[in-house]
Amino acid sequence: MKTETSAPEDARPGSEEDQGERVFEGLGVSPGIIVGPAHLRDGGEIQVLEYRLPQAKLDAEIERFQEAVEKARRQVDNLKSKAESYHGAAAEELGYLLDAHLQMLRSNSLLGAVEQRIRREMLNAEASVMAEIGEISKNFAEMDDSYLRARAQEVREVGLRIVRNLTKTEYGGFDHLTPGSIVIAEEITPADTALMDPKLIGGFATDLGGAEGHTAIMARSLGIPAVLGVTGLFAGITTGDTVLVDGSNGRVIVNPTAKRLSDYKLRRRALERESRSLALLRDVDAATRDGEAISLQANLELPRDLVQAVAVGAQGVGLLRTEFMFMNRDDLPSEEEQYESLRTIVEGMDGHTVTIRTLDVGGEKLAPSLGNYAGNGLNPALGLRAIRLSLKEISLLETQLSAILRAGAHGPVRILLPMISSVNEVKEVKKVLGSVVRKLSDQNIKIADPVPPVGAMIEIPGAALAADALAQVADFFAIGTNDLTMYTLAIDRSEEQVAHLYNPLHPAVLRLIQFSVGAALRARIPISVCGEMAGDPRYTALLLGLGVRDLSMSATGLPRVKKRLLKIDMRAASHRAMAIMDQHDSGRIAALLDDFNESH
Repeated sequence: MKTETSAPEDARPGSEEDQGERVFEGLGVSPGIIVGPAHLRDGGEIQVLEYRLPQAKLDAEIERFQEAVEKARRQVDNLKSKAESYHGAAAEELGYLLDAHLQMLRSNSLLGAVEQRIRREMLNAEASVMAEIGEISKNFAEMDDSYLRARAQEVREVGLRIVRNLTKTEYGGFDHLTPGSIVIAEEITPADTALMDPKLIGGFATDLGGAEGHTAIMARSLGIPAVLGVTGLFAGITTGDTVLVDGSNGRVIVNPTAKRLSDYKLRRRALERESRSLALLRDVDAATRDGEAISLQANLELPRDLVQAVAVGAQGVGLLRTEFMFMNRDDLPSEEEQYESLRTIVEGMDGHTVTIRTLDVGGEKLAPSLGNYAGNGLNPALGLRAIRLSLKEISLLETQLSAILRAGAHGPVRILLPMISSVNEVKEVKKVLGSVVRKLSDQNIKIADPVPPVGAMIEIPGAALAADALAQVADFFAIGTNDLTMYTLAIDRSEEQVAHLYNPLHPAVLRLIQFSVGAALRARIPISVCGEMAGDPRYTALLLGLGVRDLSMSATGLPRVKKRLLKIDMRAASHRAMAIMDQHDSGRIAALLDDFNESH
C-alpha cells in the first residue's frame, strides 16, 4: 500500500483545510467507480475469555455450545431466505456459500473437534471454538491453491458466528446508512455482503481480503465496486469523509480534490461506454482481423460461474475445476452426487464442450473428506497431489471417471489430467478409464459415446520438455501458465518477498510454452492455454503468434480478450512472436510485446 497527499488548496469544497486528499492502493476486486460518504464499520472484535471448567460443568458447557450452533444454523437459514430475493449470479453465489456454511455447522471436523477440546482441555466453549478455527484456518491458509486458501475465511466466519452467539454479541447490519454510502472496514465477510443492499451501499473497501474470496465474488455479482487488501485504510478514514472507490484499478481516494472528482467523472463515463461496447461483442465471432477463428472458452471454479460464462458467449468450458465437490464436507461425494453436479454444467453449456479436470488436491489437508487419502509432505506443491493422488487411490479416480462418463451422455465432454509428468501416467488413466467404460456398459448405464478424449495439463517443466512424447498418448494439451511459471521460476506468488519475481514473460517460461505448442501441432492434437495469460489481453497476440488457437479464461476476462483479438493480424502477430522468442531479456520481451499491442 502507498498513500499520496495533495495540497490543501485543492481540497473539496467544505472540507477542512488540513484534510488533504489521500490516495490508498489495494486490490480492485469488483470494477466500477463510486463516490460517497464513508461509513466506518467497526469489526466488532469479539473479546473471548479463556478459562478452565470443573469436570461437573463440562456437559452443560457442551450443551451451551450446541445451542449456539443451532442458533447459527437458524441464522444462516434466515440469510438463505434473504438470498432468494437476489437474482442471477449473486443468488447462486450466496446460496452456494450459505450451503457450505450449513455443511460446516453440521461437520464433525469442526463441531466434534470443539466438543473434544472442551472435554480434553476442560476449556470453555468460546475459547475452544477460537482454537479450532485457528488451526483449521491455518491449514487452509497454507495451501498452494489461492482459491482454496481463501476458504480459510469461510471457516473463520462460521466459527465467529458461533462465538457471537455464545457471547451474545450483536451482528450489525447496514439498514441505517445513507444511500450511496461507502463502507470502510478492516474486513467484510461474505455474510456482510449478504446484508448489503446495492440501493444503499455504493461501494466498500477493506484492509483485508483478496480476489479469490467469496466477498470479492459477491461484490462482483451484486455490481458493487470494491477494493480489498488496503493496509492501513481503516485507520486513515473518519466517518463522513468523502471517499472515491475505484474498483477497476484498486484505488481508494479520501477527500478527493475537485480536479480528481472531475477526472474520475470522465473515467466513469468511459467505463460505462466500454461496458456497453463489450456487451455488444457477445455474439460477434471470435476471429482475428484477417479471419483466423479463435476459440474462447471459460474456466469454471464453481457451478455458479456457468451463468456468466453463458452470458459472455463462451464457446465452451476449457477448464472445469472439480474440487468444489469435495470441499466443506466430511464424507466423499458419491458418484451420483458428482454426476448430478457435472450434468448440470454440461447441460447448461447447451452442446458446447466441457473440459473436466480430475481432482487436483492433495499434499495439504485440503478437505476433511480427503483426510484419509492426502499425504502430509513438507512441500505440498511437490508432494502427493493431483494425478499422483488419483493414481494412488484408484477408487477416487474410478468414481470421478464414472461420473464424467455419465455426464458425457448429456453433452460433449473432455477429461483433463492435472500435473502430468510422464507418459505412463496418461496410459494408466486410460487403462482405468477403459475398465470403467466396460463396467458401466455391462450395467447398461448410458455414457458418453464415443469415449471422451483424455488430455494432459502442461503445468510443470518436465511435461513441457517431454511434450513430444506426451503428444503420442494424450488426445489434447492444456497449458496451465500459472503453475508452469511458478515451477519454472521456483516462485510462490503468495510469498510477498518473492512475488515480484513471478514473470510469465521470462524467456524460460515462453520457451516451454513454445515447445509444448510445437509438439501439439506436430502431433496434430488440440492445445489450449487456460492460465491467467489466456485471460489477459496483453498476452493475446503473443499466444496467437506462438500458434495457440484455443484460450480459456475466467468469464469476466473473455470480452476484453475478444476485443483485443478482433484487432490482431495473425501474420504480424506471428512475426512479432518469433522476434520475441529470439530475445533473452524479460524487459526487452515486455517492450517488444507492449509496442506491438500499442501499434496493432
